[in-house]
Amino acid sequence: MLRNYFIKDLNESLDGKEVVLAGWVHEVRALGKITFLILRDKTGLVQAIGKTGTTDKPVIDAMNLPKESVVQLKGLLKINKEARNGFEIQVIEIKDLNPIASLIPFEVTGKVDADQDVRLDFRYIDLRRIETTAIFDIQSVVLDSFRNSLSLKGFQEIRTPCIVEEATEGGANLFSINYFDKKAYLAQSPQLYKQLAVIGGIDKVFAVSPVFRAEKSNTSYHLTEITQMDIEMGFSDHNDAIQVLSEVFIDILNNVKQRNQRSLEILGIDLRIPSISTVTYSTAIEKLKESGTKIEFGDDFNREAEAEISNVLGDAVIIKDFPTALRAFYSMPHKDDPRLCNGFDFIYKGLEISSGAQRIHEKELLAEVLRERGMDPKKFEFYTNAMGCGAPPHAGWSIGLERLTMKLTGQKNIREASLFPRDRKRLKP
Repeated sequence: MLRNYFIKDLNESLDGKEVVLAGWVHEVRALGKITFLILRDKTGLVQAIGKTGTTDKPVIDAMNLPKESVVQLKGLLKINKEARNGFEIQVIEIKDLNPIASLIPFEVTGKVDADQDVRLDFRYIDLRRIETTAIFDIQSVVLDSFRNSLSLKGFQEIRTPCIVEEATEGGANLFSINYFDKKAYLAQSPQLYKQLAVIGGIDKVFAVSPVFRAEKSNTSYHLTEITQMDIEMGFSDHNDAIQVLSEVFIDILNNVKQRNQRSLEILGIDLRIPSISTVTYSTAIEKLKESGTKIEFGDDFNREAEAEISNVLGDAVIIKDFPTALRAFYSMPHKDDPRLCNGFDFIYKGLEISSGAQRIHEKELLAEVLRERGMDPKKFEFYTNAMGCGAPPHAGWSIGLERLTMKLTGQKNIREASLFPRDRKRLKP
C-alpha cells in the first residue's frame, strides 16, 4: 500500500511518529523559509510543512507542485494547535506519483465557482471537491441503510431485468432497443418482476435497480436514468407497505445522521428526523385549496403542489387513497369505491421521493383494467397468468435514490446526486 493512514485516522496520539499518506495536492504556499502544502484524500485535509534548515532542500523543492498533483507523502506528525487539525506533518519525503500532463479545468478548492455543466463534463475532477465527496458518502450510507433495514425485517434482495418486452408502467416514455430480431425496451421499473418473485414464494423482496424514463424533461428534479430502491411484500396491503416505508425511511435518516456527521457539516446540513404523517388524497387536496393552491380533486400533484404540501402538512407526508385514474394499471381499486385505489406517495421536503400501492392480484380484474387502459392483456400473459396461480395479496413501493439524496444533502439539482447523470443532452462521461 502507498499509505498507512487515511487523513481522518490521524490524531495527536501519533505525535512524533512517522506516517505515510497519499492523495492530492490541495494547495501550496511558500512563505519565507516555510513551505506549506495542504494534502487531501477522500477523508479530509491535512497541513504538511517543509522548513529551511530542518527539511532537506530537495524535499522543499519537491513540495512546490501544481495543484491536484497526486502524491505520496512521508513525514512526522507533530502537534500544532494552530494547524487545522491540531497537528501537522513535517515532510521527510514526497513523491509525485504521476506528473500532471493535462489542464485541470476548474478550481477544486472552491475559491472560484465552476459552472455545473463544466463540473459534470469533468466529473472525475469534481469528485475531488470535498462537497461532492460528501454527497456520495451520504448516498452510500443511504444504500447501505436501505439494505440493512430490510434485511433485518426478513426481506431478501433480488435482481430484476433491465430489458423488457412490454412497458411495465404503461405510457409512451420508453427507450426502445433492438434485441436481436425483436423490439424491446429499457425497463421503467422492476415492478412486474418483483411481484412475480413474491408470487413465486419469496414473500418479501427488495431490489436496487437502474431504471430508464424517456421523459422529454429538462427540469432540476428529473433524470433519464435513475436508481430505484424497491420492495414488494406478500400477504400484505398498502397499509402494511406504508408502515415498512415509514420505518425504513427513519432508519435511513438515523444512520445518515450518525455515520455522516462530517459530510453533513461540510454541506451545512442540520439533519432532523421528522415525524411522518399519513393523510388521504382528499385531505391533501382540501389543505392545498385552503392555502390558495389551484388544484381540484382528480388532479395529480405538480411541482408547486408538492412544495406547498410541506408548508401545510409538514416535511414528511404519506398521501394515500389516490384516484385510480392517476395511478399505474396494477394498483388495487377500493372494493367499495373503484374510483379510488390503494396507492400512495411519500412527499419529503416538498418533493415526491417514493410511490407505492397494493397491487391487483386477481387475474380477471387485472385483465379488465388493462383493457380499460387500452393495453392488450395478451401481451402481459406472463404477468396476468401468474395472478391466476394462487397469487397472494401483496403491496410495495420504491424510493428514488437520487431524489432522496438530493433532499438529504440540500442540493437544488438532482444531477448533483447522480455520480454520472444522464439527461436529454448528457451521455458522457
